[in-house]
Amino acid sequence: MTVTDDPTASRAAAFAATGNPWLAGHFAPVGDERDDRDLEVTGSLPAGLRGAFLRNGPNPMFPPLGRYHLFDGDGMVHGLWLDGEGGARYANRWVRNAGLAAEEAAGHALFGGLSDFRLPPDEVFATVGPIKNTSNTHVIGHAGRILTMMEGVGPMELASDLSTIGPYDFDGALVGSMTAHPKLDPVTGELVFFGYSPVAPYLRVHAADADGALTWSTVVELPGPVMMHDFVVTETRVVIFDLPAVFDLHAMVAGQPGIFWAPERGCRIGVLARGAPGETVRWIDVDPFWVFHFLNAHDRPDGSIEVTGCRADRLNTSFGEDGMDEPVRPHLHRWRIDPAAGTVADEALDDRPTDFPRIDLRHEGRANRYGYSGHTAAWTEDAASFDGVIRWDLETATSEVHRYGDGQVCGETVHAPDLDDAAEGSGWLVNFVHDLAADRSSMVVLDAGTLDEVARVHLPRRVPFGFHGSWLPGEG
Repeated sequence: MTVTDDPTASRAAAFAATGNPWLAGHFAPVGDERDDRDLEVTGSLPAGLRGAFLRNGPNPMFPPLGRYHLFDGDGMVHGLWLDGEGGARYANRWVRNAGLAAEEAAGHALFGGLSDFRLPPDEVFATVGPIKNTSNTHVIGHAGRILTMMEGVGPMELASDLSTIGPYDFDGALVGSMTAHPKLDPVTGELVFFGYSPVAPYLRVHAADADGALTWSTVVELPGPVMMHDFVVTETRVVIFDLPAVFDLHAMVAGQPGIFWAPERGCRIGVLARGAPGETVRWIDVDPFWVFHFLNAHDRPDGSIEVTGCRADRLNTSFGEDGMDEPVRPHLHRWRIDPAAGTVADEALDDRPTDFPRIDLRHEGRANRYGYSGHTAAWTEDAASFDGVIRWDLETATSEVHRYGDGQVCGETVHAPDLDDAAEGSGWLVNFVHDLAADRSSMVVLDAGTLDEVARVHLPRRVPFGFHGSWLPGEG
């Protein structure tokens, strides 16, 4: 059944007319919301793979007012449910918010974005505010809720059918924004997260218990506003990365780039005990670098912290332009942080460009052996794309690659544990993969241990490139 259907040639042409690479090809938005059952499957879906694969990403409903950045698009969640008996169904929904509702009523875009910020009309500003909560970056499950998020505002809650319930603020306890990369403690069920702001206080750190009640909120003082996309936690500590991607709110309101790379500002790493007041954070100065996404972190027996993530020399500064201004290629990197000594030692683990790292989340904040990240098909001035997955063995310092096939591009690989096998190396890797020639997408299932393809669920439509997703075990 098609709930909303507007995949017309005129709509596609309107997006194509922008000339923006993030609105064309496998990035191009889709115009319908669907519910499809009894999907065709090639191969055999494992019986232990029971649950839902949800993936969020930008999917603008209307062509942009001006220059468009990939981060601007309206959130759309694509869901694939597996019943453990070979059956599969698909649905997708826009994350509907007050700003998008105002645009639907007007029939066109009303808000600017990162590359071309514009305030909405006065009557919309009065009821919605200066920005639209696109909630387009991640989707997670916690305390029986499905939450979507973008890092500049608070989360949104979805129903089990992916329809939007509305903004979620932890029963009124959350002040400020919420990162799109919260960390779920696999032992306690606690969700640890932060929120940054372009106005003081610039950073708050929070935790919610397994039932969803906010139990810890503290302000961590920063010298000024910075973009802070990700962080890590260990069993006992939170590690904050105060990197020199600086906000200029006045420039942004004036329609100029509001985020810029300022290495002269300095760069530091902060270590804060979980549950402690923000003023007890221990800062360590380091040379400037940038990370969008971390793999994991854990406490070491000597009191130090080991962190793994995808490090780049700087932030790509394309917030003021369409596409990328020049290649900034992150690679897998390791930091060893000694808060007592006030030192950080770091090393490159590989020189291949990669990002979107993930682990078996049953090891979040604990020592893990395996990690997974995107294998790069291209990383140029104009675009970056993945065509497979790299499986990292951090214990043996080796890696293996699975490519999905010629003309196949993909997004972020998510680990789905085997409900019948608790070993870290067991389970499956799930990903939406797009066949460029056929212009159709599938959800591909790999054996996490061997990287062998075991099944493809053929989807009724193209799934555009997106950002982050989650596997929700047992969700039927």
